[in-house]
Amino acid sequence: MSSKNNDGASQNKVESLAFKLAQAIDQGALPAGTRLRSIRDCADKEGLGRNTVVEAYNRLIARGYAEARPGSGYYVRKLPSHRTHATAPHVTEAVDVVSLLREQLEQHYELRVGDGRPPASWMEASELGGHLRRARSGAVAEMDHGYGSPWGYLPLRETIVRLLNERMVHVSPRQVLLTQGANHALDLIIRHLLDADDTVLVDSPGYYPLFGKLKLAKVQMVGVPRLADGPDLDALQALLEEHRPKVFFTQSLAHNPTGGSLSLPKAHRLLQLAAQHDFLIVEDDPFADLLPASAPRLAALDQLERVVYVSSFSKTLSAGLRVGYIAGAADRISALCDLKMLTIVSTSDFVERVVWQLVSGGQYRRHLARLKVRLEEAHALALQSLAAIGVAPEPGHTGGYYLWVELPPPLTEMALARKAAANGIFLAPGAVFYPNRAGGKPAMRVNVAYASDPRFLRFMRVAWRTGG
Repeated sequence: MSSKNNDGASQNKVESLAFKLAQAIDQGALPAGTRLRSIRDCADKEGLGRNTVVEAYNRLIARGYAEARPGSGYYVRKLPSHRTHATAPHVTEAVDVVSLLREQLEQHYELRVGDGRPPASWMEASELGGHLRRARSGAVAEMDHGYGSPWGYLPLRETIVRLLNERMVHVSPRQVLLTQGANHALDLIIRHLLDADDTVLVDSPGYYPLFGKLKLAKVQMVGVPRLADGPDLDALQALLEEHRPKVFFTQSLAHNPTGGSLSLPKAHRLLQLAAQHDFLIVEDDPFADLLPASAPRLAALDQLERVVYVSSFSKTLSAGLRVGYIAGAADRISALCDLKMLTIVSTSDFVERVVWQLVSGGQYRRHLARLKVRLEEAHALALQSLAAIGVAPEPGHTGGYYLWVELPPPLTEMALARKAAANGIFLAPGAVFYPNRAGGKPAMRVNVAYASDPRFLRFMRVAWRTGG
């Protein structure tokens, strides 16, 4: 028998054991808190190799069924309770946008310091690339060439339910809608929740593609100043007394573009203000899988009553795999599913199967472990390299890919960006991250993956010394 066939047989045994144990957990035969059999005992009783049992247990962890307790063994995790869902209300109007995004998608820059994504070598060209190719082959074999469910591929939604449960966000599969990435999710939410001339709050600085979508929808934006530990709540209180916003769009953790994260006291106070002033919060969490499950997420504190939660695999798995999701109250998600059907019918069942295979097979979890280490090393090196040329990013970086660097006078954003472009370097001027392209000190967003590149450091050393 060939090595390839042996590998296939081994993987079938792994999946068979993982499925058997997951089924026992789903049916209540293995309640939450139950200690799974030791590796040795399970291998002996099932007639399997110990490596097969280890891999099966790792798949249960990856799918949210189990957890490893060092020195103690493997235990069954508590699974979320399921809620019923309601039917949907009506649909509003359309939106889409380009801005700095066009420059990010162009490929003529040699060095992409202002990019919002990690380098391809960190993702598709890494060890994960081989798994991606195999997963794509497997997905092709399983496809039935239909449209697929408008809700998205059910096994992936069920896996996301378990991932959300780890973040203390308790949902059922009918409270999760798959999308073509986080931008598509925001697009659907805007269409569903807002009408022309409605007022919303946004982070300032904040996620610039969102601003373009809101402008196209003729929605009025009011910026809430962003501090290192989250929104400026004193400023927010004053804005709430002046305006009656329907929604606050915010990125709680590893904020784009500043890199800061929301503190727990601010999270509690923000939810209190939302209840007092009757507005919804859309929480965008694109780096969720790189951050601690215990980080203060509004969705976990609120359990999706006033919070609509958005996340994606694009920032952590592959920009080419456009898979994101929305989690929220059942009636809102049902309405968003109706809107998704009206606009694009359904998302790619093929791509969703690829992502599910990588997540459920454990490859994604191993990739994340390596990516976290790489990101921590890049962040430390970026701070060291920038400090050596006299550049000090704003404090408060708590994960993600970004540093926020204020420019000293007489440097100006656009002049610096134009000069960098002439040298093949793509920068992200700070002004584009403000809802009205103004309001903050001159600054730029820096991707830590590129911040230590000698070409960028040489350019910045001269710019910092000469003032442009």
